[in-house]
Amino acid sequence: MTKAMTDPPGEEFGYRIVGAGEKKPLVQGVFGSVARRYDVMNDLMSVGIHRLWKRAMIDWANPRPGQHLLDVAGGTGDIAFRLLERAATRPPGTAAPARVTVCDITHAMIAVGRDRAIDRGLLGGIDWVCGDAESLPLPSGSVDLYTIAFGLRNVTDIDAALVEARRVLRPGGRFLCLEFSKLVLPALDRAYDLYSFEVLPRLGRWIAKDEESYRYLAESIRRFPPQDALLDRMRAAGFDQVSYRNLTGGVAALHSGWRL
Repeated sequence: MTKAMTDPPGEEFGYRIVGAGEKKPLVQGVFGSVARRYDVMNDLMSVGIHRLWKRAMIDWANPRPGQHLLDVAGGTGDIAFRLLERAATRPPGTAAPARVTVCDITHAMIAVGRDRAIDRGLLGGIDWVCGDAESLPLPSGSVDLYTIAFGLRNVTDIDAALVEARRVLRPGGRFLCLEFSKLVLPALDRAYDLYSFEVLPRLGRWIAKDEESYRYLAESIRRFPPQDALLDRMRAAGFDQVSYRNLTGGVAALHSGWRL
């Protein structure tokens, strides 16, 4: 089915349907509000498990010297730093060091990432771009690896973002998405719902001083396509050899696809 046949009118913002064109500024508002506390909240929300998920993503990505890497919705630099560190452990041969472009729609997130890069002494090999996943400010066929961690569910049009991901990849390039997904252990459903809709917003209120943003984030997880449905959408966008791996019983999942 086409998107128009399956989606409700307007745009989904958590459990709300908002008017056309309203979701992007609302998402920017959410992440602008929580930017300074975003990484602290990730540790609290996942009890640190997100670090293991991200390590699994970097292991699967296997970045190498000479590659141009693109991390979308990665404003604070968490994935970008890991990609560069891993690529630097590989024998360089005659290749130049890997370089990474971080693209995020929210200026405040980019500002946090730049500050963190300076604190780490990363003054080269990384570019910061404020841009939209549905219309990336990069040439076609210009990157070797596209990563997006906990960002795809926040775009307005997932299918458009997937098409854009394939467009910017070179032939032989790879797409990797790390995202919250559908539990494959039904016994945990009740506890997971209690945590998501009771505990998480309270953590947002206490730590990030923003309860409503974290209520939206919990809702957005539930609205995101389950694992097999996302595979279908990746195929429809033109990706080949698509696959996924569940992490922590499906709390999160890694999806992979290639531009061949």
